[in-house]
Amino acid sequence: MQVTVKFKILPTKEQEQYLKETLNEYISTVNNIVQSMINNRHIKLTSKDIEANLPSAVKNQAIQDAKSVYKKYKKTKKLSILKKPVCIWNNQNYKINDCLSFPVLIDGKSQRIKVKMLLSDYQKQQLNNKLGSLRISKKSGKWIAQIAVEVIEKQNNNENIMGIDLGLKVPAVAVTSNGKTKFFGNGRQNKYIRRKYKTLRQKLGKAKKLKKIKQIADKEQRWMKDQDHKISRQIVNFAIENNVSIIRLENLTNIRNTARTSRKNEKNLHTWSFYRLAKFIEYKANLEGVKVEYVNPQYTSQRCPCCGELNKARDRKYVCKACGFSTHRDRLGAMNIMLAPVADGVA
Repeated sequence: MQVTVKFKILPTKEQEQYLKETLNEYISTVNNIVQSMINNRHIKLTSKDIEANLPSAVKNQAIQDAKSVYKKYKKTKKLSILKKPVCIWNNQNYKINDCLSFPVLIDGKSQRIKVKMLLSDYQKQQLNNKLGSLRISKKSGKWIAQIAVEVIEKQNNNENIMGIDLGLKVPAVAVTSNGKTKFFGNGRQNKYIRRKYKTLRQKLGKAKKLKKIKQIADKEQRWMKDQDHKISRQIVNFAIENNVSIIRLENLTNIRNTARTSRKNEKNLHTWSFYRLAKFIEYKANLEGVKVEYVNPQYTSQRCPCCGELNKARDRKYVCKACGFSTHRDRLGAMNIMLAPVADGVA
């Protein structure tokens, strides 16, 4: 299974200048090669055929990228022109130790520069696997490195199943087939943060500070994404602790219809991505050998898991009028998701 490890790098001012020149030269070279392929109708090129201020190894990578763009153009007849500065090195041309080192052209000669990097323990662990290509770009004023990593999925032969209910007031509730329940995230904190950023955007909108509004929106998205990463990691760890082999989630194809929220909360669905959290859970679970299945969400918040009768919950409390079964509404959702049949075509 291939995953991407994304992290910040901290070049010096001198290194930053080399990077800017390299990234701009790279996309210009790829675009020129593609145009040459279209005009001359041949793609057999070597680094000696390319005139560019790039190391030979990087020229070869630019040729490979250009071939991909050209093949896409032949199929669609639409030409993709690279605009955002980026550069790619194959796994033979960079090294990771205490720093990230890779070749750039300095005074006409290929030289390696060593750039500081910020890596979490989890990222360091992932980088112990087979490494693929390195991609460097600049986003929102920060230098970002991305490395493709081939990770071996773990085998899991346990029989326990876990259902997960995603929501706004409680971001996630998990129930396992061996009777364990756990609530994840802080819905009140999430709501407070969303309101805080909404108020900020309104103030900035009145002041017509459009650039600042975008910066605030990006900051909010980064915070939310970080929360999703943390919650998904906690959920998968809980699954491992309870010997779970299958995690079941709602099929979120139509999130507006599946989320059990009031009209007042409906606009929050645009900002709090259930889909992204589900995908983070799936990605992390698969790495641990835990299978993820998606189920039909119909009546998961109303059906009694004991007798099958439908009842509507009052606030956060669910009580079955037929058999007297009672529980937290979101726990009920997780129980029914765990017991529900897998959605058609989704597993």
